[in-house]
Amino acid sequence: MKEKFFELKVQSSHYEILKDFAFELGVTCVEELPDGFIIRDEDELEDIKWGLEEFAKKAKFDISTNIVQKDNIDWINEYKKGIKPLEVGKFYIRPSWEEPKNGLIDIIIDPALAFGSGHHESTNSCLNLISKFISTNQNLSAVDVGCGSGILSIALAKLGVSVDACDTDELAVLSSQENAQKNGVKFNQIWTGSITDADKKYDIVVANIIADVIFLLSKDLKNSINDNGYLILSGILTKYKDRILDTFKDLTLVENITLNEWESFIFKK
Repeated sequence: MKEKFFELKVQSSHYEILKDFAFELGVTCVEELPDGFIIRDEDELEDIKWGLEEFAKKAKFDISTNIVQKDNIDWINEYKKGIKPLEVGKFYIRPSWEEPKNGLIDIIIDPALAFGSGHHESTNSCLNLISKFISTNQNLSAVDVGCGSGILSIALAKLGVSVDACDTDELAVLSSQENAQKNGVKFNQIWTGSITDADKKYDIVVANIIADVIFLLSKDLKNSINDNGYLILSGILTKYKDRILDTFKDLTLVENITLNEWESFIFKK
């Protein structure tokens, strides 16, 4: 371990999209902030900083970046100290070093990974919608599009749903598989790719991804739902709400959850 490390702080109203782009640049772990994220590395982060600023400039996003050099410590263990378990609907999301809670469905997600741990508004809302509308022992099938850490796939699997999952990021697929094993569940199948690679219909389709990708995949998402099936959409900023409602107006809106500037929807076909 080197004596010093570099810390890049990124803040923006579009930080979720910028965070996704950071992963595409090779970043493997970030610490999330209310309005941004922090990247830490023992190597200099100037190239990452430049790449994020250029991306924001072309996309006309606001962005604030700052690099500082600090004394090296074990940041994973320091980060663990600030992570608390989360109770969402029927589920108890906890890191592996915390104990389960009686009466709630236990899901273990260690937040030192690059993908979601349930604390973000979008994932939180999805878990609430799954808790409210998906019952156990109904012999249901589901696909989680953009599975990330696998938290939503695992939640569905723990309700007895037969789950497929996919993500365009191979690291996310590996993360989901590792977390599924840690939680004692198995996916029916999981692949690197998107819903366009699926060859069947599902009772539940979940897409917790950015709005632009949802619009791009809207026809495929709708075509993947069985009659009387559910479509759960999340990861959507409030400014896209009307456009989402218009794009999916051929489905029945069951519920819409707003948390801060994030929207989540459940539709029925």
